[in-house]
Amino acid sequence: MRRDVFQAIADPTRRQIINLIAQQSLTPNAVADSFDVSRQAISKHIKILTECGLIVINQQGRERFCYIQAEKLNEVSDWLEGFRQLWQHRFEKLDKVLADMQKQPKK
Repeated sequence: MRRDVFQAIADPTRRQIINLIAQQSLTPNAVADSFDVSRQAISKHIKILTECGLIVINQQGRERFCYIQAEKLNEVSDWLEGFRQLWQHRFEKLDKVLADMQKQPKK
């Protein structure tokens, strides 16, 4: 089952995992050591992140390392951009109203 990036970032634990792996590649066990939950729970989170394409696991010798695929987060950034533009426009209108109010003489 292919999941989307929004499912991945919906969970706070997965967001923390993304932050950890963004700083440096880690083995799944090293990731699990950073949390106070079972290794099976972290393994499930890592599986979801992998299915979403946010991380990739590469074998290096006997170890498996998780690497971030940060470009997948562009989907979120692109989606948010429309909202950023909307709010920017609204704030600009509010700035104009406030500036007009300040120009009016006080009674």
